Amino acid sequence: MGSSLSFLLMPRVSTTTSPPANPGLGDLPESCVASVMVYLDPQEICKISMLNRAFRDASSADFVWESKLPLNYGSLIDRVFAADDNFPTNLCKRDIYARLCRPNYFDGGTKKVWLDKGTGRVCLSISANGLAITGIDDRRYWSRIETDESRFQSVAYLQQIWWFEVDGEVDFPFPVGSYSIFYRLQVGRASRRFGKRICNSEHVHGWDKKPVQFQLSTSDNQQATTQCYLKEAGKWKYHHVGDFVVTGSTETMKVKFSMTQIDCTHTKGGLCVDSVLICPSEFTERLKRF
Repeated sequence: MGSSLSFLLMPRVSTTTSPPANPGLGDLPESCVASVMVYLDPQEICKISMLNRAFRDASSADFVWESKLPLNYGSLIDRVFAADDNFPTNLCKRDIYARLCRPNYFDGGTKKVWLDKGTGRVCLSISANGLAITGIDDRRYWSRIETDESRFQSVAYLQQIWWFEVDGEVDFPFPVGSYSIFYRLQVGRASRRFGKRICNSEHVHGWDKKPVQFQLSTSDNQQATTQCYLKEAGKWKYHHVGDFVVTGSTETMKVKFSMTQIDCTHTKGGLCVDSVLICPSEFTERLKRF
């Protein structure tokens, strides 16, 4: 009898779960958070993923990062990692994005491609070793110089030549968009003395007599031509070749480009050729700051 009464006197525990008194961001459904993240840029996603566990888990959703990848990212992977047997095949979309944002070398290390972290747009660079340079094997005209001022740790240095020509081409599955091509050049040869950067202009001559001509052409018959005088010794500068537009991502596009000064009435020299950069046209303003 006593045990029965004690049972009746015990407080009854409700079997229903009451909502939290003060709901917060951590109480939002993960799927809702992920749906919002689709509209953010990659850097914003990384920032808010640190707010709490729910946001961190939502930021790992495949559909979030697939919306940031180029539509033809599969073709990019096939082109860049075709010779890499160790490339993992089971990466989630977030890890694929992170991998493509690194500098990824291909074609024997003469080219590298990466995604801009903030926009997911493709950038591609071709080293001097990947360009066709007239007279490059003749030490009277050209030499290779190692330097930490190059993305590829070396540049081609012109001492003196009559016929100046530097050509290149790339066959690549560029995503849809507008792209610009630049040669990265420096008049003069930079070095360091007692920890200070100095520029040797000993061989610099001939660039003030005639402009250098830049040209590009694509496999779908787009063409552009520009020209300029090479000035400002001791500064790396991006020289604009022209622009081209990709309207479909189903096929690769072949792009050819050249830089010439072939007036043989005078010699020219004292020029460093680092690389060629192909990047989205909206990045042009960024390059003017370098």
